[in-house]
Order: sequence, then C-alpha cells, then structure tokens
Amino acid sequence: MILSVIIPAYNEEKYIADTLSEVFALSFPAAIEKTEVIVVDDCSKDRTADILKEQKAKYTELIIHRNEKNLGKGASVKKGFELSQGNLIFIQDADSELSPSDIPRMLNVMLDLKIEFVNGSRYLPGIVRPVISYKRYFANRFFTFLVSFLSNAKLTDIACGHKLIHRNLLEKIPIRSKRFGFEAEIMIKALKIKKNNIAEVPVMYRPRSVREGKKLKSSDGIKILFTILRYEFFWRPAKKNKS
Repeated sequence: MILSVIIPAYNEEKYIADTLSEVFALSFPAAIEKTEVIVVDDCSKDRTADILKEQKAKYTELIIHRNEKNLGKGASVKKGFELSQGNLIFIQDADSELSPSDIPRMLNVMLDLKIEFVNGSRYLPGIVRPVISYKRYFANRFFTFLVSFLSNAKLTDIACGHKLIHRNLLEKIPIRSKRFGFEAEIMIKALKIKKNNIAEVPVMYRPRSVREGKKLKSSDGIKILFTILRYEFFWRPAKKNKS
C-alpha cells in the first residue's frame, strides 16, 4: 500500500520545517510499502515557499504545489488529493497542533478494523492534553452533536484535522467546501455512504492562539453550520449502476 500525507499550508514559516521533520522521521506499519508527502502552499505571503524549497533539498521525495492565489484549506486539501497516488490518504496540518506521531496508530486502527475512514479526536480520553479555548471547544461540541444527531452516529470531534481515508471511499465523496467546512463535509458524506465504516482515535493536541497563527475565525463557525445543514439535508450518495 502507498500512504499519501497531504499537508495544506498557509503562512506557516514558523512551523512547516518542524512538521516535515516529524513526518519524515515516522516509522509506519509493514503494510505501508511506500509513502509520499505532499505540501500544498496556499499562496503564502511569508517565507513558507522559501522554506519549502530548502526542505525539498533535504527531502528529495517531498512534493510541493503552490496555489496561484489563496483558495482556502478545503481547496488545498482537494488539490493534494488530486496530486496523490496513495491507497491511503492522511491529512496533516502544517502547524503540528496535531502531532504527526498519531499517524501510525491511526493506520493500525484502519488496517485492524478493515475500515475506510479513521477520524482523530481531541476529546476522547487516553491522552493528556493542554487546556484549550472554551469558546472553540463549545462550538465544536455543538457542531459535533448536530452531525451526530442528524446522521445517527456517535461522534466526538468532526472538526479534527487528522483524517485518514481510503481512496476507495474518497473517490465517492465530491469535495465542494473550499475552506474550513470541508472537515464537516467529508465526515457527513462518508457517514451517508456507510456508517460502520468509520472509527475515531484519540490524538494529541497542542492548541495555539490567533496570535500564534491560528487561522480559524468566529465567522467561519457560521460557514461550518451552513455546510452541515447543506450536506445533511441536501446531499445523497450517487446510486450504483445496476448491470
């Protein structure tokens, strides 16, 4: 199997080199025969592009794509999907708020359970984490409750950036959200295709503030809510052709 790690990045000059160092230092399960790391630079205005060039010299297998204009996290991840060749695709944030060290464990869960989607959770017990913003926590818990109720599936963290998905499932999910709503979109659509095909795994979380470069804004919450309602009520999986 081939694992593709997709890293969307926007103005991450402080963190991107460390994140790549952590990813390339990982050891993966024996089933993973090859890995590729794809960074999609969403037209960063800082030194992210220059640092990525330096990292390319260090890690020759690194794949870099730069958007000609800022498109958003969802659009950047979608571009990474298009560039990837892996059977399994992992989304890793560039700032390492979520630790790359969780990737092997999430892979083992997917392989052991023979499922096609593993979602990271910052709220499941089993890992000691720093305290987080209560307002952000409350908003995410509300969105997670809403998706859980409407989808009839017990979830704990739909907005977590750590998502591992098999290409077979991904190809059935058209991604429309260009910004932060894509996490909710991909989860809702995966649940509509097959509920018992998803597992959640506790992950490490090192939250950062807006001052430290956090991109999510209060206004994005309204867009995420709209995304949830749109795809819960107005999207259905494509029907299989009978032949």
